[in-house]
Amino acid sequence: MTEASTISGLTRAAGGAGPHPNYMPGFGNDFETEALPGALPQGMNSPQKCAYGLYGEQLSGTAFTAPSHQNERTWCYRIRPSVKHVGRFTRVDLPYWTSAPDVVPDVTSLGQYRWDPVPHSDAPLTWLTGMRTMTTAGDVYTQVGMAAHVYLVTDSMADAYFYSADSELLVVPQEGRLRFCTELGVIDLAPREIAILPRGLLYRVEVLDGPARGFVCENYGQKFDLPGRGPIGANCMANRRDFKTPVAAFEDRDAPSTVTVKWQGQFHETRIPHSPLDVVAWHGNYAPVKYDLSTYCPVGAVLFDHPDPSIFTVLTAPSGVEGTANIDFVLFRERWMVAEDTFRPPWYHKNVMSELMGNIYGEYDAKPNGFAPGGMSLHNMMLPHGPDNEAFEKATFADLKPGKLDDTMSFMFETRFPQHLTRFAAQEAPLQDDYIECWDSLKKRFDGTPEGNWD
Repeated sequence: MTEASTISGLTRAAGGAGPHPNYMPGFGNDFETEALPGALPQGMNSPQKCAYGLYGEQLSGTAFTAPSHQNERTWCYRIRPSVKHVGRFTRVDLPYWTSAPDVVPDVTSLGQYRWDPVPHSDAPLTWLTGMRTMTTAGDVYTQVGMAAHVYLVTDSMADAYFYSADSELLVVPQEGRLRFCTELGVIDLAPREIAILPRGLLYRVEVLDGPARGFVCENYGQKFDLPGRGPIGANCMANRRDFKTPVAAFEDRDAPSTVTVKWQGQFHETRIPHSPLDVVAWHGNYAPVKYDLSTYCPVGAVLFDHPDPSIFTVLTAPSGVEGTANIDFVLFRERWMVAEDTFRPPWYHKNVMSELMGNIYGEYDAKPNGFAPGGMSLHNMMLPHGPDNEAFEKATFADLKPGKLDDTMSFMFETRFPQHLTRFAAQEAPLQDDYIECWDSLKKRFDGTPEGNWD
C-alpha cells in the first residue's frame, strides 16, 4: 500500500475515498493486505525479524491437519503478540446470553411460537449487554448446534473488546447501523446486509446509527460455507465475488481496556493497558466477511410446483451427516412467482429440521398478518406448520398470472437439532399467545367428490 488512512481510531490500508472502510471481494479467498507499506513478509510466513518491529502470529480456524480445501488460517503481523492482550481472567455475568444446552424445566419448547419485535430498552446497552438469547440447540461443549439471539444496541463499546472461543457469529441487522472494528479490519453493517465474525476473532462494536436491533445465529459447529449448487451450475444464489473482507487496520493506542471472552458458555474478562487491535498486516483465508443480501439471486420454479425452501440457502454449516446441515441460513427476498396451476406459498409440512424465522422488512407471503419486521417465529422439528388461513385463501383462489413478491425480506435459521426456548423467550420477550390460532379458520373441504368443496 502506498499510504494509510485513519478510520474510527484505526490506521488502515489505503485504496478508497471517504471515511468508509475498504474491502476485498471474495469468499474463502487467500487474501493479503497491509496498512503500512512493506509490513507483510513476502515468500515466507515467519521471518527472524519482521518489518516495523512486528510480531508474526498465526490464527488457526481449523485443525492444523484439516484437508487443504477446508484448512483455514491467517498469519498476522502485529505490534504485540496476542499473549499480551490477555491476563488473569475473572468470571463476569451476562445473564441474557446463554448457550446450549439450556433446557429450562418449566418452559415448553414443543410448539409453534411467534414473537413481536423485542422492544428497545431505556437502559444503555452494548453488543454484550444487549444480546438476548431466544433459542439454543445442540451442545456448546462438543461444538455442535447453535443459538439464536436478538441484539439491542444503543451504545458503543468504549475501550472494550470481545471474542467468542465457542462459535462464529452470523449477524443479521434489522434496524440501525453498526461498525465492527476487528483485528483484521473494519466492517460497517446495515440492514439488508449480513456479516460473519469467525471464532476467536477479537473486535469492538460501535454504533453508527442507533438504536440498533437485529438477529444473530451463533454457530458452534463447522463454519458457514456456500451451499453446493448441484445442477444449477456455476451461477445464481450467492456469488463469491459479492462477499467483502476488510483490508488491514490497526490501533497503536495505550489506554486501559477490557477483553471479554466467551468460552464454554461462560464469560471471562481480563484487563490490559492498550488496544488489542494491533494487526498491521495479514494474509490468509480466515477472516471476517460481509455480504449484501440484495445481491442474492433467487432461483425458483418456472413452470409448476414450489421447490423446497432449501433452494434459497445463502450459507450452510455442515454436520457429520451428508446433506444435513448443522445450520442453514435461508433468505426469502423479492422474487417473481410464475408457476402454473400451483399453490405458490410454502406448502404445509413437518420437517426434521427446526426453523427459526425472522422478518427484516415487509410482509412474508405465508403469514401476511402478525409477522412484523423485527419479529421472529419458531416451528420446531416435526411440528406441522404452513400458511395461515388468509394466505391459503388468497393463494388458492388467485388468478395465476405472473406476479412479483415485492418489498419483502425474511430469513430462516434452520438446524437439525430441536431448538429450546430460553427463559427470556418464554417469559420476557413479546410472545404472541394467539399465534397458533392462525390456522383455526382453515376449513374442511373434503366432501367425498373429486371436485371437493371449494365454495
